[in-house]
Amino acid sequence: MKKILSNKYVRFSLILFGGIFLGWIFFHTSPKIEEKHDHAAETAKATIWTCAMHPQIRMPEPGKCPICGMELIPLKQSGGTAIDPDAIQMTKEAVQLANVLTSIVSKQNPVKELRLYGKVQADERLLQSQVSYLPGRIEKLNVNFTGELVRKGQTLAVIYSPDLVTAQQELFETVTTKESQPALYEASKDKLRQWKLTEKQIATIESIGKVKTDFEVFANTTGIVSARRVNTGDFVSPGSVLFDVADLSHVWIMFDAYESDLPYLSQGQKVTFNIQALPGADYSGNITFIDPVLDAVTRIARVRVELNNQSGKLKPEMFATGIVKANLNEYKDKLIIPRSAVLWTGKRSVVYVKQTKTDEAIFKIREIELGPMLGNSYVVMSGLNDGEEIVTQGAFSVDASAQLEGKSSMMNPSGGKVSSMPGMDMPGDSKTQNDKDMAGMDMGSSNTQQVTLSHLLSKTIKVSGNCDLCKERIEKAAKSVKGVSSAVWDINTKKIQVEFNPKETNPDTIQKAIAKAGHDTEKFKASDEVYRQLPECCLYRK
Repeated sequence: MKKILSNKYVRFSLILFGGIFLGWIFFHTSPKIEEKHDHAAETAKATIWTCAMHPQIRMPEPGKCPICGMELIPLKQSGGTAIDPDAIQMTKEAVQLANVLTSIVSKQNPVKELRLYGKVQADERLLQSQVSYLPGRIEKLNVNFTGELVRKGQTLAVIYSPDLVTAQQELFETVTTKESQPALYEASKDKLRQWKLTEKQIATIESIGKVKTDFEVFANTTGIVSARRVNTGDFVSPGSVLFDVADLSHVWIMFDAYESDLPYLSQGQKVTFNIQALPGADYSGNITFIDPVLDAVTRIARVRVELNNQSGKLKPEMFATGIVKANLNEYKDKLIIPRSAVLWTGKRSVVYVKQTKTDEAIFKIREIELGPMLGNSYVVMSGLNDGEEIVTQGAFSVDASAQLEGKSSMMNPSGGKVSSMPGMDMPGDSKTQNDKDMAGMDMGSSNTQQVTLSHLLSKTIKVSGNCDLCKERIEKAAKSVKGVSSAVWDINTKKIQVEFNPKETNPDTIQKAIAKAGHDTEKFKASDEVYRQLPECCLYRK
């Protein structure tokens, strides 16, 4: 051993290993228990992947969404933020892709905007019938076509009347004895007056002393000939109508108002309108008359606005679109929310309110009571407070996420189990129930897709129509069916998108309701009687 230790290489090696050992003893630190624990927990924790557009997707590993093909994102856990158990939390990516927007609720003075459709019509008080007061044959017509302008006092026609010839002869006979028999003389003149001969004409006949065979018919008003009812050579009797004349210097604008609009209309209210044939020109007038009786078929009342038309630009049967702004003083200082924020299911109206004191997208459903609709907004009677933030766009996407996570939702106020994709066993899930949910999805249909796995279906139906008045009538008919939550008709594609509960209704029932309102659908045709009652602008059949 002494000989070995005397070797310098052996001593150097022992010194080197000894220094390394001492350095390891003095400078080595064992790993902290907390760090080891966190690492183990992080390794053991499984990440769940979901789709930003389809939050019902739950996958154990990253990939693409089986519905839309988008890349899956990690499902954000609640973290340390305490949220209401009935609230729904969405990732920022899901909020952006679903185009979810919010706004602050505030008090406003409600103004209800009504859109009315109508036509220009002649003032009925200025319509005149040009009649013949003489029996006889028409020898000449000075007005030959409909639409011709006539002026008061103008000669319209020349008539040969045998009875008038006899009456003139009687006048000549009484002229010679008028001194001795003045009563007989006046009686012969009265006979001519009854045929509307003026005193000047009678005096001319008497002075000439010759029987006049042809007599003129004069216009008693100025206007446009709207109808010609006789021809040259026709024999007419007293009271026969020769022409219909309409004075268009003053016209009526007749609007159609639904019975739901009548509470907000009153005489003296201002109406601003434009004429389809005269773009760029704005007109206004006051309501002078509201029809006291509704049409039994169309369920509308006529609203009249009077307007001077000295220029003659406004012609009967021109289409007009009017706007009435009604101040609802009884709802002054009430909360106003956009129409897009409200979800309907039966008698319930709900909105999604954003949770306060957090920057995260956390929403909770709340039932509210609505007042009248103001065009694209609603008056809120109760259920919301001034300053609260609600979802105004994308509420259906938020509601779908709530349903899929088993939270309180529009169609399921009490909540329910979460539906997940097969192969991803989430706590509390039933594989049998998952299979039923997925079996209910119709992925291959172009017209029908499941909006939620539990309740609503969406279907596109082709419906005939022409104008905004048709749109209002079609959507109203569809929404009148129990179980329909929304209905939007596109005037360009002639298709309506309806969302409905399949447990309460079906596409055939919805189409029947639309056809009953006067619009043909893919499977059902409106009756001719109802179709003929539609306003002229809505007549879509050629």
